[in-house]
Amino acid sequence: MPRRSRGSRFNDYRINVFINCPFDDAYKPLFESLVFTIAYCGFRARCALEIDDGSQVRIDKIFRIIEECRFGVHDLSRTELDRSSGLPRFNMPLELGMFLGAKRFGGGVQRRKACLILDRKAYRYQKFISDIAGQDIYAHDRSSDRTITITRDWLSAWSHRSMPGGREIHRKYRKFRARLPALCRELRLRPTEMTFNDFTNIALEWLKTEQTES
Repeated sequence: MPRRSRGSRFNDYRINVFINCPFDDAYKPLFESLVFTIAYCGFRARCALEIDDGSQVRIDKIFRIIEECRFGVHDLSRTELDRSSGLPRFNMPLELGMFLGAKRFGGGVQRRKACLILDRKAYRYQKFISDIAGQDIYAHDRSSDRTITITRDWLSAWSHRSMPGGREIHRKYRKFRARLPALCRELRLRPTEMTFNDFTNIALEWLKTEQTES
C-alpha cells in the first residue's frame, strides 16, 4: 500500500463510505438521503462526483476513492435498458466488482472493507448478477425513508455505537430539506447549482448547528 501524506483523506479510511449509485435527477432524492444519513451517523460520504479533474482517467479516480474507503453502499437498481442506446447500464455492477476485488486481493486495511448492496426489489438482482447470490441484498422500493433506515441500521451495526433510529433520522432529514433553500440563499447559491461537495458541506454544517442547539 503506498504511503499517504498525513493530511490525506486516507487517514479517514475507517469512516469513509463510497457511494456507488446513479447520479441522474431521477435518483437524486435517494442519493441525497444517503449522503445525509451517512453524515448523520458520523461517517463521510465519498463518490466520483467529489473531484472534477479532466487530467485524471475516471476509472483511476474511482479506484483511488475505493482504496480510501472502508465502507461502500452500492445500489444496483438502475440496470434497465437505456432508451437511446438500447443497452443496459452496468457502471454500478462494475464498481461493486471493483470494491469486492479490492477487499479480496488488497492487503492490510483493504481486507476490512464491508459493503451494503441495495436494489429496488428483493431478489431482482438474481436475474442480472446471480454471482452475488448468498450475499444480503436490501430492497429500498425507491423510498428515501426506506433507504435512510437500511443505511442507518447497517452503519449502526458496524460502528458498534448507539445512535437514533431511522424514524428520528427521517424527521431530521425532513427538517433539513425544509431549511435547505434558506441555507442556499445565505450562501448565494441556487439549489439547482449545488454540487455534491456543496450539499455535503451544507448538511455537515447544519448537523453541527442542530446538535449544538439540541
